[in-house]
Amino acid sequence: MQTIVNLFRNNMREYGMVIALILITGLFFFLSDGVNLKPLNLTNLILQNGFILVLAVGMVLVIITGNIDLSVGSVVAIIGAIAGVLIINMNVPVWAAVVIALVAGALIGVWQGFWIAYVGIPSFIVTLAGMLIFRGLTLYLLDGQSLAPFPDSFQKISSGFIPDLFGSGGLHITTMVLSIILSVVLVYLEFNKRKTQIQYQFTVMPLWVTLVKLVALILVINWFAYQLALNKGIPTVLIIVFVLIIAYTFIMKNTVMGRHIYATGGNKKAADLSGIKTKRVVFWVFVNNGVLAALAGLMFAARLNSATPAAGNMLELDAIAAVFIGGASMAGGVGTVIGSIVGGLVMGVMNNGMSLISIGIDWQQFIKGMVLLIAVGFDVYNKNKG
Repeated sequence: MQTIVNLFRNNMREYGMVIALILITGLFFFLSDGVNLKPLNLTNLILQNGFILVLAVGMVLVIITGNIDLSVGSVVAIIGAIAGVLIINMNVPVWAAVVIALVAGALIGVWQGFWIAYVGIPSFIVTLAGMLIFRGLTLYLLDGQSLAPFPDSFQKISSGFIPDLFGSGGLHITTMVLSIILSVVLVYLEFNKRKTQIQYQFTVMPLWVTLVKLVALILVINWFAYQLALNKGIPTVLIIVFVLIIAYTFIMKNTVMGRHIYATGGNKKAADLSGIKTKRVVFWVFVNNGVLAALAGLMFAARLNSATPAAGNMLELDAIAAVFIGGASMAGGVGTVIGSIVGGLVMGVMNNGMSLISIGIDWQQFIKGMVLLIAVGFDVYNKNKG
């Protein structure tokens, strides 16, 4: 029992937010008479928040290094504008426009990363300037007007679904098959991890705790997949987010670059003395964030089916809130990709649930602000207590 208590205490941030997500979902389940867990609403929840989750993945790396990026909302806007001009006005093929837009995002990251990492201007100032610069360029490119519509092939980035290879016509069988495969992979990975820990004589959780955790996780995954299968199956957006979660979790946990990012944010001077090129680390983190913001911009434009000057307004605050609610620290050196996704889901479920029960936008903003304040306050309390 003491082992379980220690596990929860050492992972308070992650487990606390998961519990909060479950409680918030349960609250809105009762308040909305179960509408929030209907297949159609779950699909809409993914489509509405996919680009925020993509932004959160990039933002968490920036915040772990002890920096911040206030420009991502404007980057979303300018990337949508670039895609609109290329595809709608210039008839550039969709695939080429997507590549150009992602390269543009990387160049934006290079621009901001240079000023922050090598010139030494604080990230708050550089990205605040970027927010204004890229919003102004968006207005210039679009001449203050919206461009629409995009072709169907582009819209599928945000509104498409994976095809049902088994073609049942009712339940989306491919979704259920993928869910079962994922469940088997999770079981294998968990027991392989446990075997390795025992081999190296690490402390492991009791077997029954591992089994309970796996059963609960598999039940949730397969129930969620079943709900999606009752509608249209797995959205393309979910595939994009899932791939990013796997890739960036692996990078942060199992690569030298990931360890350097944590070291840079944890103690920059110590990282410099240990031979880590912290300037290069910060530079590439901002380049990466530019690319992911560009991807989010393409997803946002595809969902709106238009490039508009107001696109991405305040999205940077949603992404930052998701990261801090997910357990990242203002001081840097702390945070996880999974945590930022959970934080994004907390925000998304709250937005969706409050809309379902007809809470006004005024109170929605107030409640979201209080949740963010409490989450960061909880982080500060834990740090002072430690």
